[in-house]
Amino acid sequence: MEPILEIAALKKYYGKEQNLTRALDGISFQVMPGEFLVIMGSSGSGKSTLLNCIATVIAPTGGAVALHDKCITTLHGKALADYRGKEIGYLFQSFELIDNLTGRENILLPLALHGVSEGESRERLTKLADYLEVTDVLDKFPAQMSGGQKQRIAAARALILGPEIVLADEPTGALDSDTSVQIMNLLKDVAKDRLVVMVTHNPELAEQYANRIVRLRDGAI
Repeated sequence: MEPILEIAALKKYYGKEQNLTRALDGISFQVMPGEFLVIMGSSGSGKSTLLNCIATVIAPTGGAVALHDKCITTLHGKALADYRGKEIGYLFQSFELIDNLTGRENILLPLALHGVSEGESRERLTKLADYLEVTDVLDKFPAQMSGGQKQRIAAARALILGPEIVLADEPTGALDSDTSVQIMNLLKDVAKDRLVVMVTHNPELAEQYANRIVRLRDGAI
C-alpha cells in the first residue's frame, strides 16, 4: 500500500544565528490511506507549523511535502490554488466562518470560488447538510448558532469540494465535552474515506480516536 501523504526532512526555521528558531527541524513520516493521524505536543512544539506547511499556508525552509508522490511544496499559480481549494479541507478551532454570510452561504463559498455549477452545488449541499445534521441552521448567521453548529457548518465547508486530506487544528478546543465527542465521531467517520490529520492538546481524545499519534517536541518527532 502506497502512502497518501509523505513528509520528508521538513524544516521551518525563523530568524538567524543566535536568534534562530527551529519550528520544524527535519521531521519525516508517511501517512497511509484511511489513517486518522493526531499530532500532539506542547505549545511551540511545531504542531500548527506542520499543519500549515501541509496546507501550503507557509513555505518550509527545507524538505518536502508530497501528496501521492507529487511534491506540493513547489506548486505555483493555478496548480497551487487547485491544491489548496480541492485537495485540502481545513477545520479551525475558531470556526473562521464569515459573520455576514448564512450557514448556507459559508458552505457554498468554496464551490463558487472554484466555478462549480449551481445544480451540483445544491446537490452537494443537500447531501452534506443531511449528513452533518445542519439543515435547520443553513439560513442562520453564525451569531445565531451554537459552537457545535458553527463547527458542523465549518466542517461542511471543509468537505464540500471532496478534499483528499482534512486538516483539523484543535477543532474541539472551543467546544464543550459532549459537542467535542460529536465532532470527533464525525472526523472518525470522515477518515473512512479520506485522510484526517488533526492537532490537539487533548490526550484522551487522541488515544480514543486516532489510528496513530505523532508527538512533537522542539520541532522534532
